[in-house]
Amino acid sequence: MKKTLSLLLFGFFIISVGFAQTKKASVKDLAFMAGKWTLKHEWGDMEEFWGAPMGDNMVSTFRCVKDGKVVFYEFMVIEASESMPVMKLRHFNKGSIGWEEKDKPYLMPAIKITKNEVVFESVDKTVRITYRRVSTVKLDCILDEKDKKGTWKKDIFNYSLSK
Repeated sequence: MKKTLSLLLFGFFIISVGFAQTKKASVKDLAFMAGKWTLKHEWGDMEEFWGAPMGDNMVSTFRCVKDGKVVFYEFMVIEASESMPVMKLRHFNKGSIGWEEKDKPYLMPAIKITKNEVVFESVDKTVRITYRRVSTVKLDCILDEKDKKGTWKKDIFNYSLSK
């Protein structure tokens, strides 16, 4: 009897964990990212605008300007998928010259979402971007990239909410 009860409880636990891990995340869970975020950085003055979730998506524009000249731009969308939102990213040089091929945005599915944090990871697992809301007026963007030797490099962008 004890053995049967233990097996039933263990089975219930395994099923519960399985259901918890398959919870569908929504783009609305990323509302903490919305706002106009700015910072001064060695790369240049940065501005990242995230629109609030609308339907099954969010959009963002980014620009980096140094000494009054554009360094590069980004356009990002986050769209709902079967289980977790997916960031689709495109980079542009001055003149709106795209880096990625027109039908191949850089894809980064979310791999972790909590109340004030989301982690996106590239399909090839060489890049992670974490957005973490650290206060009502601060948003950190953490860029982790693997170099050609497989060593991780980390850049942290401490954005402030701008009006």
